[in-house]
Amino acid sequence: MKKKAELTHLDKIYWPDEHITKGELLEYYSNMAPYILPYLKNRPLSLRRQPNGIKDAGFFQKDAGEHVPDWVKTHEILAESTGKIVNYIICNDLETLLYVANLGSIEMNPWNSTISKLDYPDYIVMDIDPSEKNTFDDVVDVALTIKQILDQIGIEGFCKTSGSRGLHVYIPFNKKYTFDEAKDFAEILATMVTDYLPNLTTLERSLSKRKKNHIYVDFLQNRTAQTLASAYSARPKPGATVSTPLEWSEVKHGLSPKEFTIKNVLKRVEEKGDLFKGVLGKGVDMHKALQKLEALHES
Repeated sequence: MKKKAELTHLDKIYWPDEHITKGELLEYYSNMAPYILPYLKNRPLSLRRQPNGIKDAGFFQKDAGEHVPDWVKTHEILAESTGKIVNYIICNDLETLLYVANLGSIEMNPWNSTISKLDYPDYIVMDIDPSEKNTFDDVVDVALTIKQILDQIGIEGFCKTSGSRGLHVYIPFNKKYTFDEAKDFAEILATMVTDYLPNLTTLERSLSKRKKNHIYVDFLQNRTAQTLASAYSARPKPGATVSTPLEWSEVKHGLSPKEFTIKNVLKRVEEKGDLFKGVLGKGVDMHKALQKLEALHES
């Protein structure tokens, strides 16, 4: 069966301030396919469609719908919240990536697990979510505190920009543990971060209840069906920013997520390689890590 995504309205303006078109977004994904597809492969994909560009609030779509081409791989999953079957798109190749982007899906939001083992995530995510009062230097401080804790217990973490105002730190789990176990581990780690930075961080999710200058260390992303923008995903934000993997040496005061856009990320990756590939590598021994965390907490 021939796979060919029909690309339409390429001249439509998606980023009006920068005059960046839908065609330029599709060109970005076409060029970046070898780098982004490993983080989408065999993962249910939630679509946030903004067919009129970033000024359009758009809508979320999980089900592939009736008009999905026969060559697009899909996978049915029972949604626990509704009791209904959702037929998710599975993006394993360039043409599917272009098909999804052509729908107006500026960003790619995959699950943390694959269809081969849906209840066992490949990684956990520490989502550093600032309030309006925080600077990006504050966000950097939280990320470096997470790294400090991980270094003390002998675990490697991988950091990327969210493409917006936050940072994400990933820890490889390699399908060894359930989502419940992953969330519990992430909560312990998040609690330790708030112990280290009590005047800057919180576990309070609600912005209205949160102190105005406190950053939420979000461990609840580590649940079934939760999604975040993939590594190398474009974001519907000013500047056409990209969620970009970082070297830890780059995570320092003065860093700005605005540095990384669909205009320059390809060149960066060609020069530095894929800084995120370890996320899909050998997972940590969570039980040993928990023992070390406990010892660290007591010291």
